[in-house]
Amino acid sequence: MSATGKLIQEFAGRPAYRPLKIVGASGQLGYGIPTPAFQRGLDNCPDLIGCDMGSIDIGPYYLGSGQMATARESTKRDLRKVLLGARKLDIPLIIGSAGSAGAKPHLDQTIELVREIAKEEGLSFRLAIIPGDIPKSIVERSILRREIIGVDGMPDLSIEELTLTTNLVGQMGLTDFQTALELDVDVLIAGRACDTAIFSALPVLLGFDIGLSIHMAKIIECASLCCTPGGRDSILATLDKDYFELESMAPQRKALPISIAAHSLYEQNDPFTIIEPEGYVDLHLAKYEQISDRSSRISGAKWVEAKKKTIKLEGSSKVGERAVLLCGAADPKFIANQEMILHEVEKIVEELVCEDTPKDYQLYPRIYGINGVTDRPLQASVPDEVFLMIECIAPTLERASEVVRTTKQYLLHYGYPNRLSTGGNIAFPFTPPEISVGTAYKFNVYHIIDIHGDENLFQPTVIEL
Repeated sequence: MSATGKLIQEFAGRPAYRPLKIVGASGQLGYGIPTPAFQRGLDNCPDLIGCDMGSIDIGPYYLGSGQMATARESTKRDLRKVLLGARKLDIPLIIGSAGSAGAKPHLDQTIELVREIAKEEGLSFRLAIIPGDIPKSIVERSILRREIIGVDGMPDLSIEELTLTTNLVGQMGLTDFQTALELDVDVLIAGRACDTAIFSALPVLLGFDIGLSIHMAKIIECASLCCTPGGRDSILATLDKDYFELESMAPQRKALPISIAAHSLYEQNDPFTIIEPEGYVDLHLAKYEQISDRSSRISGAKWVEAKKKTIKLEGSSKVGERAVLLCGAADPKFIANQEMILHEVEKIVEELVCEDTPKDYQLYPRIYGINGVTDRPLQASVPDEVFLMIECIAPTLERASEVVRTTKQYLLHYGYPNRLSTGGNIAFPFTPPEISVGTAYKFNVYHIIDIHGDENLFQPTVIEL
């Protein structure tokens, strides 16, 4: 019998009869798992190891391109660490949002690494795989029925926009994970998933309270980020019938009520609500108690089941090829007049590069020290120096490069009022200061879909390694 089968059999007929220990190994697998803290987690004899592997924080590029955000070698190192730990203790390993963005190319690359590790280490186990890709035909049907809603101000999704999407995924929830866990497996690797499902699906299957389980999961999927000081070291959660306890496995980090409660603001529009495909968790009555100098007990989360199951969709589409110009300036007159200078240089560049062709590019200047991060008016006193990053998106890399190279030359020598020297307006950190970055993508699908009778969109398969 495999790892999940043993736990399901142990808890059969006596739900939540003993506490369940869960290690959140990594805030995002592939960026490194500190070994000392992870080993302390294993020394506590956990029942489950979970790892979130993805995020939309990395932007639309990785979803669109199918590439992993993490380096292959560091990803393999992390996978080896958690696989060996789980197999040594004969406990389940659950990984969600495989390969950064959770689409088929990302899932395939992750499975390839797992196969390599299994062969190199002589491991054998049952592996469940849950793809997270959504057929465009299902989304098209929802568009025609007007049953798809944009998230965070996204416009209505059109069929034309859907056609441009390269990879389209849906965030599967805990019930989708449970279907795979019931197949008697040792390791589960899923495509794009709700981070909470990684850690809550098995506890709920074993009879633990769903509200508590999801609240716990929402915190430990980021490992020790909820601690003081925050970090990415492994964290141990002990889930009981009416509460769960948290302790970082790094001795320098403390899981305190204030830092844990503050984590409710992480990636949440409402700190009192955790929205899932199957419903939501209400945290208005949540209670945070310190039980030692480094650990806390949390209780009070309530689960509210939804009338219908919905799924958040994510997709990205190509917008062009990107090149950037990187330079700096320390002349106070240049800095004070930067808005006018950039506007005039942009007009000059357009006249030159569009002399025999229509304008087919966009320039996006960002002035770090003024408005590179926030959109704000220039203060009365200008900064001593600024950094300029001027981005161009065009149909081809050659075109984008042409535009930023021309921009560089005319920005370098543009004659602004009261300029003291013609030697050059800007400085370069290195040469060439123009860099061809590659294909640019945008999130064009970020919507909620009512799946109606398509509850089995995420079908698991099991392979023996």
